[in-house]
Amino acid sequence: MAKFVPVDPFDIVIFGGTGDLSRRKLLPALWHRWLDGQIPENSTIVGTARSEMDSAAYRKVAREACKAASGDAWDEKAWAKFEKLVHYVTIDATDPKADWGALRKHLKLEAKRPLVFYLATSPHLYVEICRAIGGAGLAAEPARVVLEKPIGTDLDSARAINEGVGEVFAERQVFRIDHYLGKETVQNLMVLRFANILFEPLWSHNYIDHVQITVAENLGLEGRADYYDRSGALRDMVQNHMLQLLCLTAMEPPNNLDDDDIRTEKIKVLNALSLIEAKDVRKQTVRGQYTAGLFDGKPAKGYLEELSAANGSKTETFVAVKAEVKNWRWAGVPFYLRTGKRMSGRHSDIVIQFKSAPHNIFGQSAETVNRLVIRLQPDEAVRLFVQIKEPGPGGLRVKSLPLNLSYAESFLIRYPDAYERLLMDIVRGNLSLFMRREEVEAAWRWVDGLIEAWDASGYTPEPYPAGTDGPLSSAVMMDRDGRSWWGEG
Repeated sequence: MAKFVPVDPFDIVIFGGTGDLSRRKLLPALWHRWLDGQIPENSTIVGTARSEMDSAAYRKVAREACKAASGDAWDEKAWAKFEKLVHYVTIDATDPKADWGALRKHLKLEAKRPLVFYLATSPHLYVEICRAIGGAGLAAEPARVVLEKPIGTDLDSARAINEGVGEVFAERQVFRIDHYLGKETVQNLMVLRFANILFEPLWSHNYIDHVQITVAENLGLEGRADYYDRSGALRDMVQNHMLQLLCLTAMEPPNNLDDDDIRTEKIKVLNALSLIEAKDVRKQTVRGQYTAGLFDGKPAKGYLEELSAANGSKTETFVAVKAEVKNWRWAGVPFYLRTGKRMSGRHSDIVIQFKSAPHNIFGQSAETVNRLVIRLQPDEAVRLFVQIKEPGPGGLRVKSLPLNLSYAESFLIRYPDAYERLLMDIVRGNLSLFMRREEVEAAWRWVDGLIEAWDASGYTPEPYPAGTDGPLSSAVMMDRDGRSWWGEG
């Protein structure tokens, strides 16, 4: 069994403590860290929301959520100890007259004891809640606040949130979370690059032909219709998850693992992203919206049918982008980003495709391309595809096969999920896996430019049947460059 270093005792207050994120991710994450001995017994977990509820009722909610996440590994005796840490306080944090006295009773408020405020709420409430925390006299260090994505809907709204939160909390107290950065394989990307001399000399336009980043979802709206129709795939996935993966793939080696060194290198990548102009938008991007189709052999509704009202929405559920990082290392190397809903399967991959061997001595049919495929979900793995000779007599035949590192097969333990890791980093005050203000705003600046290009060109989403891999234009965009999406040919 892996040994995990315990954190110092802490208090965490979850605003939106009865919501979906708290029940599906945050409470189970804290429970699993308790089971692995990382959370001390004198820590405190307080859920808060406007709902009238007492701590006993909230513990039942938490127990149901944690038991569902544990499956067959549920431990009733451990829960009896853990639930003593869990409390609930009813607060409307947006009410200036709200009484914070009941919450204070649960907090130790010691000079060096971490106090975490996790805002699992709608982003438009972030500033109000932070001001309320400040008004209650609870914002001084070592307090820290956690902001979930999306931070705003464009550059202006992101700036407004950052400025409002910054009036109460110093930048070093603000943890802008993107759970993708807590995934084992995402972090392993830095280790692969910077701890293995095998890769780093090859990691540039000299040897890499192109990079593909795909986040494919097989689900539709699943109860998120109102939010998603205001957002779309570009704002919901590209602005945060996908640009973060691009940054980690393309960044220069930081001087060390200091949080600001890592985040500075990511900001440099975002600032080097070439803006896509209206005249190029149909060559470099694809917008799609799924229609009725078949998924797993069963009829699946189209996007407009899933909305509460068929309003002729032009919101995109699929985006493919050919992005360019205009710097010395990556000049001429395209980064193809692709994400969509109701696609043929659920998977997230980063594919580094190296250039072909300069001279092929094995015949035109023999592939001489190496690929490094980093699978983020559902089965975390790293695979390096190399060429080998097929066994047998009668000629020399070349076949591409992977050197395979499967996390499930190589590490026969349950390793922490993204939220578990990130929550412990928050308690420790480690900001390296969280976004700096400039990082969020640089990402929005690039996304806003793309939206403006779509609007200026009149580019509306193209239909694609549910259960497929997006509009045909996505494959055409790749084919135009003499390439294809990984797994599609």
